[in-house]
Amino acid sequence: MSRRIRPARGPRPVTAGVAVAGAALLTATLVPAARADDRPTPAAALDNAAAALVDHATRLGLTPEQDTKVRDVVVDEDGTQHVRYDRTYREIPVLGGDFVVHLDPDGDYRGANRATSAPVSLPTVTPRLSAPKAADLAANTLRAANPGELLKKLTAKPELVVDALHGAPKLAWRTDAAALDSVGNPVARTVLTDAGTGARIDAWDSIETATGDGKSLYGGTVPLETTRSASSYQLKDPTRGGTYTGDAGNRTDLCLLSACLVRAPSTVFTDADNHWGTGTAADRASAAVDAQYGTDVTWDYYKDVHGRSGIAGDGKGSYNRVHYGNGYNNAFWDDGCFCMTYGDGDGTTFGPLVSLDVAGHEMSHGVTSSTAALTYSGESGGLNEATSDIFGTLVEWHAGNSTDAGDYLIGEKVVRDGFGRDALRYMDRPSRDGSSADCWSTAVGDLDVHYSSGIANHFAYLLAEGSGTKTVGGVAYDSPTCDGSTVSGIGRDKLGDIWYRALTVYMTSSTDYAGARTATLSAAEDLYGADSAEYAAVGAAWSAVNVG
Repeated sequence: MSRRIRPARGPRPVTAGVAVAGAALLTATLVPAARADDRPTPAAALDNAAAALVDHATRLGLTPEQDTKVRDVVVDEDGTQHVRYDRTYREIPVLGGDFVVHLDPDGDYRGANRATSAPVSLPTVTPRLSAPKAADLAANTLRAANPGELLKKLTAKPELVVDALHGAPKLAWRTDAAALDSVGNPVARTVLTDAGTGARIDAWDSIETATGDGKSLYGGTVPLETTRSASSYQLKDPTRGGTYTGDAGNRTDLCLLSACLVRAPSTVFTDADNHWGTGTAADRASAAVDAQYGTDVTWDYYKDVHGRSGIAGDGKGSYNRVHYGNGYNNAFWDDGCFCMTYGDGDGTTFGPLVSLDVAGHEMSHGVTSSTAALTYSGESGGLNEATSDIFGTLVEWHAGNSTDAGDYLIGEKVVRDGFGRDALRYMDRPSRDGSSADCWSTAVGDLDVHYSSGIANHFAYLLAEGSGTKTVGGVAYDSPTCDGSTVSGIGRDKLGDIWYRALTVYMTSSTDYAGARTATLSAAEDLYGADSAEYAAVGAAWSAVNVG
C-alpha cells in the first residue's frame, strides 16, 4: 500500500596556527624547491627507477622469475621521485608484491617501501584446487554474507595469484563474486582461497565506495556516497544498505487495485566525475541529488538517534524513483517495491516533490509499515500520517542543513505561488491549512487521514516546544491549546525518543488516539520514569489536544 502526503485544498498531491607556518618555512629553507624547468620529468623518473631496480634487485627481493609493472609516478616539487610498482611471479600477480622506489632529485636511489619483505618463490604454480571449485567456494561465501537473500545474477570469476600478504607466499585463487540482492542492489565479495588446500584465506567486500557531491534543488551542495563502476560512478550508496536513485523516465506504474502489474523503470543515475546535478530542474540529476540526500539523512537519523539500521531495521536500503509521470503532484512510499517515488510537480502549485522533509516523511511510512503497521484509515490512519510528519520534521532538524533548515512546516520547499500558502501542513496549528484538525473530537475518525493527523502533529509540537507564540529557528509559531492550558515543551530529541518507542513497542495496527496517549505514556515511563517531568509533559500535551 502506498503512503502519500496530501495538501488541504486545491490540487491535491497525495504526498506528501603560527608554529606550523614556521616549521614549513624551515623545511623550505633547508630543501629549496627546484624550478619547474629543473624538475625531472615522469619519464626521467621512470628511467632512474629502472636503473635502481637493476642495481638493487637483491635488496628489493627481485629474481629472474619475477617481473614488475609501473603503477604510478610522483615527482615532488624539489625533484624527489617516487615510482610505484606491482610485481608478478612467473606471470602471476603477487598480492603484497607491490613496492615504491624513492629517488633523490639527481636520480640516486634513496630507498624503498615494500608491502612485504618475504622472498617470493614457489615450488609450483599449478593449482590443486580447480578454478570452478574456487568459484563455488566464493559464491557460497557471498551467500553466507547475505543471509536470507535470494541472490540473482550471481557470478564468480577466479584469478590465480601469489598471496604474499598472509604469511609465507602461497599460490591462491582470488575470486570476485558479485550478485544482485532481492531489491536489485549490487553485493560483492572478493574471496582469497588457498589453491593447494581449498582453505579460505581471507574475504572482503569489493564494492568500491566513492565520496562525491551534488547540487540539489532545495538543500544546496550536499555530500553523496556513491559506487565506482568502471570509468564512472553510480548513484548507489553501499554504506547505507545499497540505497540508490533511478530515473523513472516520466513513466508511471500500471496497477490494478493494490497490485502493480508493471512498474515504471528505475534506471540508476550515473556520472563521469562524481559531481552530480546543477541545482536546477533543467538537469535531471538535480532532483536525484535531493532524493538520494534525503534517503541518506533519513537513514542517518534512524541509525544515529534510534539505532535502527535501515527502514526495516535489517540493514537493507530502499530505493528512489524520480521524474515519475508528467507534471505529477505526488510523492509516495510503496511497500510493494520498498521504494520512494517522486513526481516533478506541475510547476504552478508544486515543484519537484523531493524536499528533505518529504523524503523523511515517505521513508518513515516504511518504518511504520515494518513496526506498528498502523491501518491507513480512521484514527490509526491519522496516526500513521502524523508519524511520518513527526519523523520527517525530526529528520530535517537532524540534517543541520542551513539551506533547508529544520522547522515545523511540512513541504515548505516544494510549494509554489499557485498553491496559495507556504506549506502543505503546519504542526503548531494544523488548522492553518484549512482542513486539518487541531483538537480531537468524535468526528475525527471520519476525516481524511491527512487531516486527522493534525491532532498528533499538534501534540508533537506542544510536547517539543510548548504552547503559545514563539520563534524557533527563525520561524514564528503560534500554538494554542484546545483546553486553554499552558504546556511546557521538553525538546525535539525527547519527542522523537518517546514517539519511536511508542511506535515500535506499544502501538499496533488498530491504535487510535486514546491508544496513542497510553502508548506514549508507557514509552515515557520506560525512558524517564512515571514520576518524571517528561511523563507529565506527555499527559499534558495530549490533554491540550482533547485526548484525555
